[in-house]
Amino acid sequence: MELSDDQLLRATLAAVAPGTALRDGLERILRGRTGALIVLGHDKVVESMSTGGFPLDIEFSSTRLRELAKMDGAIVLDREGTRILRAATQLLPDPTIETTESGTRHRTAERVAKQTGLPVVSVSQSMQIVALYVGNRRHVLEGSSAILSRANQALQTLERYKARLDEVTGTLSALEIEDLVTVRDVSSVLQRLEMVRRISDEIADYVLELGSDGRLLSLQLEELIGGLGNDRELVIRDYLGAARQLNSVDQVLHNMQELSSTELLDLAAGAKALGFAIVGDSLDSSVSPRGYRLLSKVPRLPGAIVDRLVEHFDNLQKLLAANIEDLMAVEGVGEGRARAVREGLSRLAESSILERYV
Repeated sequence: MELSDDQLLRATLAAVAPGTALRDGLERILRGRTGALIVLGHDKVVESMSTGGFPLDIEFSSTRLRELAKMDGAIVLDREGTRILRAATQLLPDPTIETTESGTRHRTAERVAKQTGLPVVSVSQSMQIVALYVGNRRHVLEGSSAILSRANQALQTLERYKARLDEVTGTLSALEIEDLVTVRDVSSVLQRLEMVRRISDEIADYVLELGSDGRLLSLQLEELIGGLGNDRELVIRDYLGAARQLNSVDQVLHNMQELSSTELLDLAAGAKALGFAIVGDSLDSSVSPRGYRLLSKVPRLPGAIVDRLVEHFDNLQKLLAANIEDLMAVEGVGEGRARAVREGLSRLAESSILERYV
C-alpha cells in the first residue's frame, strides 16, 4: 500500500529517532565532521540512477555507516534500514526535477526523493545538520533538548485545554439531563475536543521524533488524554440528527479538521461543520441529544446495546424517563441489564447536576 508523504515522513522519523542504530550512525557522521547521502530503499529506479561504487549487501551497523560515509558517493540501504546494499555510488537523478537546494549533495537528495518516492537522508558537512527528504517535503532533524523544550510548552497548553474541556463537557452533561442544550453548547464542546486533538497530535509527533528520549513525554500525554476515548464521535452522533444537513460522522470529523485555527475559535464555524445552518441567533436554538454519550458512560454496556436503546427511545429524555419494563422491551436487554442502565443513568444525572450547581 502506497504511503502518503505525511505517513512516510512519520515512518522515516521513527527510523532515525534517538535510540535507533541509524540515528547513532548519523550522529557518528556528524561528530566525524563528514557529509553523507543515504537512500532508505532500493528498487529498479534507484538502480537505474546509480553508477560506480560497489555492491555490499551486508548487515547494517552504525560503525559501518560511519566508515562508509568517509568515501565520496551515496550509501543505499534497504527499506527497513537493516542492510547496506551499495556504497560510494554516484546518483544521477533526472536533472529537470525542480529543486530549491543549492549544494550538490542536497540537490541530489531532493531530486532522488522526488523521483523514487523513497526517503533520502542528507548530512551536511559544513552546516552540521541532518535533513530528511520525503517526496516534496524537507525536514531537518533537531536535538532532543530543542524538541523537548517545545514539547513541554505544548504539554502545558494541553493541560489548560483539557481543564477547559472538562468544564464544558460537564456543563453539557448537566444541560442534557435538564433538556436545556443549545447549539452553542454543542459547538463549544466540539471546539474544545478539536483543540485537544490538534495539540495532542502535535505532541505525539514530538514523541515520535524523540524516540527513546520521549518515554516520559509519552506517559504524560497518555495520562492527559487517555480518558477521552471516542468522545468526539459520540457528541457528533448525539446531535447529527438535529442538524439540517445529512452529514455522516466521518464527514463532520473531516469538516472539523479542515477548520483553520482562526475558524476553530468561531463557534458558528463549528456548528456549521456539524451541519447546522447558522443565521442570526441560531446558536441559541434548542437541541436534544439522542443519548449515545451518556449511555457510553454506563459500565459494561456493549456498543450494540447502546445503539438499540437509542434507536428504540430516540432521545435522551425518553431514556431518562423509561422504567425497568420499558428498558426490557429492547432486544438484548434483560432485567439485570435494564436495572444497570436505569441505575447508571440515575447516578450520571445526579452527579452531573451536583457538579453544575454545587
